[in-house]
Amino acid sequence: FRFKESLAEDLGKADLVISHAGAGSCLEILEKGKPLIVVINEKLMNNHQLELAKRLHRGGHALWCNCSTLVETLQSMDLSTLKPFLPGQPEKFALFLDKVFGFQ
Repeated sequence: FRFKESLAEDLGKADLVISHAGAGSCLEILEKGKPLIVVINEKLMNNHQLELAKRLHRGGHALWCNCSTLVETLQSMDLSTLKPFLPGQPEKFALFLDKVFGFQ
């Protein structure tokens, strides 16, 4: 499909998601607990997608490749090595800021 209002239903059914390296897309997929292969576009804005993909990979949360290495990645992947992505806890940061600025 070219465009869809929401991918939530599709993500719920997926066993594996192959996505571009947009931060919103990656976080949505990982928060749903789905294995993720991030395919970077090396031509975009100083290759910022590579930074995100490498960071997620270093944390053990995703695999990454580029378009030319996707088939190789699919053939050699071991999804059992991926770790769950734990969502942030913004309420703790808010409490910290409240304390620092004396709002408590």
